[in-house]
Amino acid sequence: MPAQYQVSGDSAASISASIEAGVRSGDWVFGAALPPVRVLAGALHVSPATVAKAYQELRHRGVVETEGRRGTRIRSRPPVAGPRSASRLPIAEGVRDLSSGEPDVGLLPPLGRALLAVAESNGPPQGYASAAAMPELIEAARPRLVAGGIPAAEAELTVTSGTLDAIERLLTAHLRAGDAVAVEDPGWANLLDLLAALGLRPVPVAVDAEGPDPAAMAAALHAGARAAVITVRAQNPTGVAVSAARAEALRALFASHSGVLVIEDDHAAELAEHPPHCVGPVTEAWACTRSASKPFGPDLRIAVLAGDAATIARVVGRMRIGSGWVSTVLQRLLLHLWQDDEVTAAVANAAETYGRRRRALLEALRIRGVAAEGDTGINVWVPVADETRTVGLLREAGYAVAPGSLFRVAAPPGVRISIGSLEEGEIPAVADAVAAAVSPPHLYAPTR
Repeated sequence: MPAQYQVSGDSAASISASIEAGVRSGDWVFGAALPPVRVLAGALHVSPATVAKAYQELRHRGVVETEGRRGTRIRSRPPVAGPRSASRLPIAEGVRDLSSGEPDVGLLPPLGRALLAVAESNGPPQGYASAAAMPELIEAARPRLVAGGIPAAEAELTVTSGTLDAIERLLTAHLRAGDAVAVEDPGWANLLDLLAALGLRPVPVAVDAEGPDPAAMAAALHAGARAAVITVRAQNPTGVAVSAARAEALRALFASHSGVLVIEDDHAAELAEHPPHCVGPVTEAWACTRSASKPFGPDLRIAVLAGDAATIARVVGRMRIGSGWVSTVLQRLLLHLWQDDEVTAAVANAAETYGRRRRALLEALRIRGVAAEGDTGINVWVPVADETRTVGLLREAGYAVAPGSLFRVAAPPGVRISIGSLEEGEIPAVADAVAAAVSPPHLYAPTR
């Protein structure tokens, strides 16, 4: 355990509280290994069963995870925050950050004109009684979703505070702690952390070039998954888009599992180059969320959620007794952004630029003999033999990438490279560094 922090306690509750306090203070950082059960039991003079129960409580709360021979470790994003806690390794000065998954701030559309329009047209202050999804936004959203490939013509619509908020509300509306959820593997790290915090059990579904593998999804459903989360395009971290044929195969599979909640995530929205191929609606409960964060800016915590009437009613009802509603200021801002031709052109330019950067990196890696994936979105996934070695060598070369362990349940290792802010002139050097990091030294020679 960290030399500066010693676990204390004589019961499962006090031991787990002590470890959580260490996470809160920043003495336990993500990925840090907890002592083996018997070692800690001996140090605290308690039974191994007591320590095992403490670790189990921490797992149920999403603070730690168990990784086979690697033992029990602090999760990448435990639901415990503190002044020194961090969700990833700090980026040293002079190291190029290609790990964050952030869009290029230089490609985000300016918000000034839309903010001014909102300020001028906001009208009287909104009261509690009128708090809800704005009818004008919903009216504009429906044809926009349908034109963008989302089957929302007959769906109910509402708005949430971003994609993760939508998924959390959907899961808590339908599931209970201990239930299983089919998730893409590798898949979105934030979703895996959310499931852990909710006490839900992820069942990994392998992903190939066309999306979630039908046989793996069938196995997950057979194992008792009560919900499935599918990224329709720009899958994080692989960049995969669900093909039309794969969507049809999954649709046929879910047709015989009508009680499963199917959640589809179209987070890339206007930034994705391929049209989405949705699986639902095919089961009794279905929802698709489209976020404004990637195309218009991460600070816009708003997403449009389409789904069946019962599911959307549950989400709206829980919002009313919780956070209440998404700010009408944000809703009006999004509506103005949708209606601004210059903003639309800026988003289209960003989508084209990201596509060009991503394809250039994939081609540069291919030339250097490095296999990689990334059909859509702002990430490229590179399968590797040793994540730790690859990440370390790339940091020594001046590049920070995300280790695949953040995104994997049972999938083979890899690293994620974010191309959001990657200028095309940087790509040859990045590709050289990646090729050197994934290849045995005696087999690699830089391509010039």
